[in-house]
Amino acid sequence: MGFFSKIKEGLNKTRASISNGVNSIINSFTKIDEELFEELEETLVMSDVGVVTAQEICERLRKKIKETGVTDPKEIKGMMKEIIAEMLGEDEGLNLNTKPSVILVIGVNGVGKTTSIGKIAAQLKKDGKKVVLGAADTFRAAAIDQLGIWAERAGVSMVKSVEGTDPASVVFDTISSAKSKGADVIICDTAGRLHNKKNLMDELAKIYRVIARELPDSSVETLLVLDAATGQNAVNQAREFKNVADITGIVLTKLDGTAKGGIIVAIRNELNIPVKFVGVGEGIDDLQPFNAAEFADGIFEEQ
Repeated sequence: MGFFSKIKEGLNKTRASISNGVNSIINSFTKIDEELFEELEETLVMSDVGVVTAQEICERLRKKIKETGVTDPKEIKGMMKEIIAEMLGEDEGLNLNTKPSVILVIGVNGVGKTTSIGKIAAQLKKDGKKVVLGAADTFRAAAIDQLGIWAERAGVSMVKSVEGTDPASVVFDTISSAKSKGADVIICDTAGRLHNKKNLMDELAKIYRVIARELPDSSVETLLVLDAATGQNAVNQAREFKNVADITGIVLTKLDGTAKGGIIVAIRNELNIPVKFVGVGEGIDDLQPFNAAEFADGIFEEQ
């Protein structure tokens, strides 16, 4: 099953929320007026696009309608799809231009962080890359054990230490191992304890210093894993993490189980962080590189 088939299937609930709501509005109006815009905005807010982004979509829609002279409400749906695709911008894949490149992965417990690392590792290995994982989320022994299971499943090596070890030292050991193995990509599972931002900031700063010293010219990605099912709370998490780390991309998990996929638009529009992967199932190949145009198509695809 290709990306579009999986994203289409994974967006069933989000599509039911957004597209069905928009269809209902379009079918109940014979002309385009302010009442129609108010109902559209409300539908978008209810679909977790967020107030700010919902307002901006409607403003852009007003402008397009004015420019084109469209009077039939049925023309609105296509325009909205274009606007959302424009908001999402160009797709941005992983920047892995050096050998080795580094991917740091952060996110609060329960969002699917470790699972996402395993799936990304499996994809990279499938693409012919030699991958080394680093279990630098040393706050929980369970996180280290879970990453070990995924390393085995993906067929890649892993560097670990005992619970409570300094995460930066695990990153250092992982870099050393990757150098000796001639690895292409290092993926480090790092902590995400937002309730103590000062500790998290210090921990990440130390990790970045180790990378800068040991791999001064390497490509570094910092991916934030978010659970789509948490809706606007995920947007708030992204905002908080952006304050403590240089987030280069989002991994949005559990998209297939929620109607709240509209947060992708909010994250990109309000925080200017690209979504790089979306989870659309439980399988090892169900974490898909994000495609903005196909996401916009998927939202408005007829059932």
